Amino acid sequence: MVYNRDFFRDTKVRYLGYANEVGEALRPVISRNAVNFSYKVAGAYVLADTADKSLKTLWREGSITSVILSTGDALIWQTLASIVIPGITINRIVFYTGRALKGRPVTPAVQRFAPVAVGLACIPIIVTPIDRAVSLFMNVTYRLIFGHHP
Repeated sequence: MVYNRDFFRDTKVRYLGYANEVGEALRPVISRNAVNFSYKVAGAYVLADTADKSLKTLWREGSITSVILSTGDALIWQTLASIVIPGITINRIVFYTGRALKGRPVTPAVQRFAPVAVGLACIPIIVTPIDRAVSLFMNVTYRLIFGHHP
C-alpha cells in the first residue's frame, strides 16, 4: 500500500491551523489585534489546504462536481477542526482557569500567566481528538449525504 503524505494535514504545517489557539491562549497578555492576526494565519492555512484539495481533485478527476464536493469537504473540515472547535476549546480553558484562580492566594503574575500556560499546554492534547471527531462528524454528515469520501 502506497501512502501519500498530505502536506497540509500530515506534516508540521498542520500546526499553522492552530495559530488561533495560540492567540486564544495568549489572549490575557496580548492585544486584540494580535489575537485577530492569529485567526488570519489559521484562516490562510484553511484556504491553502482547501485550494490544495481542490486542485488535486481537478488534476486527478477533472470533474467539476468532484472539485466542488472536495472543496466543500476540505473547507468544512478545516474550518471546524482548525478554527472553530479548538478556538472555542482553548478560549474556555483559559477563561475558566483564570476564573478558578480569582480570589485565591496567588501572586498577580500567577493570576495573569497561569491561564496562558494551561491554555498553551492543552493545545497539543486537543489536536488529535478534535481532528478525529471532525472526521467522524464529516463521515456521518457531508460525506454520507453527498457520497464523497476523500
